[in-house]
Amino acid sequence: MHVKLWEGRFTQETDELMERFNRSFDFDRRLYAADIQGSMAYAKALARAGIVTADERDLLLDGLSQVRDEFEEGTFQPAPSDEDIHTAVERRLRELIGPVAGKLHTGRSRNDQVVTDVRIYLMEHLDRLDGLLTGLQGAIVEQAEDQLDLLMPGYTHLQRAQPVRFSHWMLSYFWMLQRDRERLHDARRRIPVCPLGSGALAGHSLGIDREFLARELGFQAISENSIDAVSDRDFILEVLSGGAILGMHLSRLAEDITLYASAEFGFVELNEAYSTGSSLMPQKKNPDSAELMRGKAGRLVGNLVSLLVTAKGLPAAYDKDLQEDKEPLFDTLDALELMLPVAAGMIRTMRVNPGRMRAALDDSLLATDLADYLVRKGVPFRRAHNIVGRAVRYGIEEGKSLRELSSAEWRRLSPLFEADVVDVFDFERSVEQKSSPGGTARSAVEAQIAGARELMAT
Repeated sequence: MHVKLWEGRFTQETDELMERFNRSFDFDRRLYAADIQGSMAYAKALARAGIVTADERDLLLDGLSQVRDEFEEGTFQPAPSDEDIHTAVERRLRELIGPVAGKLHTGRSRNDQVVTDVRIYLMEHLDRLDGLLTGLQGAIVEQAEDQLDLLMPGYTHLQRAQPVRFSHWMLSYFWMLQRDRERLHDARRRIPVCPLGSGALAGHSLGIDREFLARELGFQAISENSIDAVSDRDFILEVLSGGAILGMHLSRLAEDITLYASAEFGFVELNEAYSTGSSLMPQKKNPDSAELMRGKAGRLVGNLVSLLVTAKGLPAAYDKDLQEDKEPLFDTLDALELMLPVAAGMIRTMRVNPGRMRAALDDSLLATDLADYLVRKGVPFRRAHNIVGRAVRYGIEEGKSLRELSSAEWRRLSPLFEADVVDVFDFERSVEQKSSPGGTARSAVEAQIAGARELMAT
């Protein structure tokens, strides 16, 4: 016979639809390892407080080990009464060791139990995410190093702007991802706070040593307020926020790759391992790896918003609404743990097309260099900007590129244009002049790569 943990107060059976509505085991079962780890620590704490004997503690620990083995081996059999992972573990523990299992929950609530489980679970998964993020950063740095001398148009407003190194464009995503790593590191710093021993909301009256529980579970501190401890989901919101921003960066990378892999650009070609075809059009090679990243980013934003909206109107302490925290969290973690290695593989195997990038470099990209030429001769920048703008318009009207303008035509625009103006029309020279830290000159890009490698090692 299966009983509910809370049935003593009730005389009626729960409505079948309400059973389904209330049940969370189908998604929170993934917390089994954290739940059992927390329960084993709690069994030891109960023994230290004299609530269970040493023999009972050992029986509890042995039974919990058996339950964990069943989950890991895939032999655990859920029961209809398994409302959540906590109910399921305790029910199976009782089947294995008998009535002593009923002592495990002494002074403990599912309110402090679940938030402890999620904190334990997140510590492991954020460490995993950090490794995956570093893997993607490594793929970006490898491409940047391999293509250090390759130039391409840089774009603003999706219009050609100035020449840059392909490596410089690639590394722009490294720094976005580095901020993502730092955000998740910061969120990770606030997760190892132990709420266990807070009870339902008022704390513990049976002498449980919370500092012991924290040490046993790898936490760095205990929660300061039991009401806050059981209702705090800030740490989940921080992870979801970091995940949403990371997803946004992956989406931006995916958008660039999708554009640059098109026939119209042809700057890059994705490996077939990260592409798909069409069920109708035999010629198609679609960048679905990038497009799916772009699409999944919307879900990551939605996961953050959904929990923010759930939490915004809740009174203090635990409310059942907070059961809605886990599905968006798990979905975000699952998505990122798939998106990041796919993105790394996509970037690492991507082939670049230097010829198409060189062909896209046109003289208009050097208009700012022409303005700088005049600035070096003492012309105020606003005046220089106007002169070069008129040169661009004149070239369009005459059907000429800027380098095709004659010396006489340049002098009509400004007498300060001399024969050496032709030196401006050198794309390599243009990028090499951007040697300030963070610029696109070779030395500046090499410095970025060195800094990137140092950060990945931390």
